[in-house]
Amino acid sequence: MENLKSERTYHHGDLRNALIDAGMNALATQDAAELSLRALARELGVSANAAYRHFADKDALLSALAAEGFRRFAAEQADSRCTTGPGPDQAGLKGGPQDEALSSGLRYVQFAQRHPGLFRLMFGRFLLASQDAELQGAAMAAFMQLLEQSRPPGAPPGPPDEATLLRALARWSLVHGLSHLLLEGQLGLFGAQPDGLVRAVLEASGLGDAGRPETKVSN
Repeated sequence: MENLKSERTYHHGDLRNALIDAGMNALATQDAAELSLRALARELGVSANAAYRHFADKDALLSALAAEGFRRFAAEQADSRCTTGPGPDQAGLKGGPQDEALSSGLRYVQFAQRHPGLFRLMFGRFLLASQDAELQGAAMAAFMQLLEQSRPPGAPPGPPDEATLLRALARWSLVHGLSHLLLEGQLGLFGAQPDGLVRAVLEASGLGDAGRPETKVSN
């Protein structure tokens, strides 16, 4: 009977993706350092040995979680490029390069606010230290979208020039910095609603229509 029970707990259909989904859910309430592959296996009703067949150790699981995070992040960024009219996240956007850049920036910050644990994992020291090809590929694919959004209108395809690369790095620095300031609660000092303040900062930087009504902040 014990052997039959072990065999049943060993098989779980697509266990690899089930572990990734469980890890994503866990990151909603805890940091990556607190994740346990054994705990996730227990949650799914499988043995630890079954989990270790798919992930050699916790770092392998974290690599897969970060890679999946970048894929979801890239999908949201791609969706922001397709949005040209009003919507729940970017009401009042008219379309065009400036509004596309503003929509992309807003989506970046909103992703960080919805998934703080995942966001910190994706962009933390773990990414720099990882040699995982899947993770590195997913991260680069996400950054390539930012590069494409930073090309001037009518620019020919091909490798980006230095000006495009610098523009992409400047935009990334801005939205990434805003994301972390919000995560650490630093922007609450200015008394404005986070979404309105982030949009106003992005517009002041040149992303979007700077002629829209300003968001006032308290002194």
